[in-house]
Amino acid sequence: MFKAAISSFIIIATSFSFIFWPLPQKSSYHSLFISNSLSDNESISSHLYMLTRRPHVAGSEANAEAAAYVLSTLTSYNIPSHVASYDTALTYPVSRSLVLTRPPPDPPIKFSLQQEVYEGDPYADVANEVQPTCHAYAKSGTAVGPVVYVNYGRVEDYVTLKEMGVNVSGNVVLARYGEVYRGDIVENAYAEGAIGVLIFTDRKDYGGGGGDVKWFPDDKWMPPSGVQVGSVYNGAGDPTTPGWPSTEECERLSDKEVERAGDVPLIPSLPISWADGDAIVRSIGGQVASDDWQGGTDAPVYRVGPGPGIVNLTYNGKQVLSRIENVIGIIEGAEEPDRYVILGNHRDAWTFGAVDPNSGTACLLEVAERFWKLQQKGWKPRRTIIFCNWDAEEYGLIGSTEWVEENRQMLASRVVAYLNVDSAVKGAGFRASATPQLDELLIQAAKQVRDPDNSSQTVYDSWISSTNNPVIGRLGGAGSDYAAFVQHIGVPAADISFGEDYPVYHSIYDDFIWMKKFGDPMFQRHVAVASIWGLLALKLADNEILPFDYLPYALELQRSVDSLKDEVASRGINLVPLLKSIKELETAASKINDEQKALEGRKGWTSKWKDSRKVRELNDRLMMTERAFTDTEGLPGRWWYKHLIYAPSKHNDYGSTSFPGIDDALQKAKNLNTADSWHSVQHEIWRVSRVITQASLCLKETGLIEVGDDIGNAGEAAPVVAQINRVTALEVDLDEHQTSSCLQSMNLRNQGPPKHFSFITKVVRRRQNPLK
Repeated sequence: MFKAAISSFIIIATSFSFIFWPLPQKSSYHSLFISNSLSDNESISSHLYMLTRRPHVAGSEANAEAAAYVLSTLTSYNIPSHVASYDTALTYPVSRSLVLTRPPPDPPIKFSLQQEVYEGDPYADVANEVQPTCHAYAKSGTAVGPVVYVNYGRVEDYVTLKEMGVNVSGNVVLARYGEVYRGDIVENAYAEGAIGVLIFTDRKDYGGGGGDVKWFPDDKWMPPSGVQVGSVYNGAGDPTTPGWPSTEECERLSDKEVERAGDVPLIPSLPISWADGDAIVRSIGGQVASDDWQGGTDAPVYRVGPGPGIVNLTYNGKQVLSRIENVIGIIEGAEEPDRYVILGNHRDAWTFGAVDPNSGTACLLEVAERFWKLQQKGWKPRRTIIFCNWDAEEYGLIGSTEWVEENRQMLASRVVAYLNVDSAVKGAGFRASATPQLDELLIQAAKQVRDPDNSSQTVYDSWISSTNNPVIGRLGGAGSDYAAFVQHIGVPAADISFGEDYPVYHSIYDDFIWMKKFGDPMFQRHVAVASIWGLLALKLADNEILPFDYLPYALELQRSVDSLKDEVASRGINLVPLLKSIKELETAASKINDEQKALEGRKGWTSKWKDSRKVRELNDRLMMTERAFTDTEGLPGRWWYKHLIYAPSKHNDYGSTSFPGIDDALQKAKNLNTADSWHSVQHEIWRVSRVITQASLCLKETGLIEVGDDIGNAGEAAPVVAQINRVTALEVDLDEHQTSSCLQSMNLRNQGPPKHFSFITKVVRRRQNPLK
């Protein structure tokens, strides 16, 4: 009896030891994380060097070796890690050729389509491992015909050509990279009747403009033979498994079904260098293009054609079921293990990938190492932190999409936020994009990190130097791995980097030497990216109340409506439902901000213990509101994109569009100008209004519940009132069997409420964690 009493006393004393011996504040760990004592530019440089020794396209042996390096590094930091693999349909080139027939007496030109190795290139011995220049998922076939120059291949460029009386039908088009996604260049050309597409890296945009400008390795610019390769697939994820994961023995679409889905090209295409593009431009006659269609200072005059130059383009590729490997590392949360903060970066590269993407991979490993050092000093995250190193992003965001599709329901009910870094460093100047509730968090993080190019100021100071306000982009484009999280399941997200564009993008020259000479010689920009990235994760994982603010969201939506007004003013379109719903969101956002302040201002440990359930419920509302902007039906004709606020532009996958469904309907109505087409615009306005109203309801305190928990079917965008206004097992007096049934009915797949609800924790711990 005496021993039992002593044991009970020890347990109680241990449980309440924080009253007498308080642990360090989480903010002290956050300050330590960004301190010079933990940051290591030499370690980042070493990681980048190791990751970029060989070209490592998705599905290759070299990329598997890179995955093993990431896995072993995370494991060395005592972060439990594993590989999530998928068998996905990837394409590889078999043969390609390009011949230009010019008017006599000029002889034909057979282009080598090779990127030249420069004298002294330290990677010359592995240059033959670089995949031949091509477009992933390009249509195999031959196209022979006169050439028409189409500028950047945008929809508006074809409008200009029509106004000039130029018809591209039956011709091969020549477009230059720079303004729209290459897959949309090919799709737009096909829509206009073209039979083939050539896309070149114009010296004006990638070669320094012309004249006496030098190129790599003497300067940062693309050499004459440099080629920007990449995918021309217009979807996300494995094209043979749209909407479901590419697991072993899964259902797959046939080649014909994939073509009918409309996301793979139906005409052949090739990427070419600016030297080859220059030769073809010189063979084109016809009308002179306008000044904004012209090339650099010493370029020939750009004419639109067609012809008289004729090209013979041939591409043959093969599709292979290839194993891809996502590397997943997990630091389990001490208090809310069922709430996830995810840091993601992809590993696969078209060539060496020093900028895209392994500058980001090196930063991911740096963040992991610093977290390990914090753990050695006693830090434990409140919520679970997950490191994700994706594969096959370059082919079409495949690794991240397959993982999200496999774990859709669980992720939709548990992910607090997704933090993406793709090409961490391309040059100088901080860049950030985010869903708007993370704007203030980004600003505060930037204020705490020193500017790598001017140590007398912070990143924030340099960020606002030209505008007095930080410019934060939005995540509507499909340019990186945030797409599945934001646009498919509605997770708050951010994407950060230094530098805007870099000339040797997706070419053989994107190597460690380019980074060391021109991108970040001292690797201090990498250190700054890692600091901001990790600090964002720490605040999201450790703060008792999630640092979300939805007022900027309402203001951003209002700005989007303001820009819409002029376009529909004379068409009888009613914007009142949209304006009303945004006002409701603004009111709800203001009220929940007051709730946050009230909870943050409470005093004493007893008050905090008493209010812990309110904190959980408030955090669930903050976390789940982004899900409310999704709709099960998705965008018309683009069902995979569920988010009605942010998704790619229909004619530019890289472009971000607010209210994408409205924009799609509006562009169609402008072309058709029928009553039905304008009615579709009004219908999309109602749809957007409804999801914004649902977001407002999600933010509101309803009084029907005390504690938030996982929300079943959130990924399928079930009505938000049903998601939030429910009575949980924690609010009623149920026995263990009844509680287990209740949890199962709410579609909880592994972990439940906070650990201080002991018997429920015991029930859910019997289930296997799908992340492990």
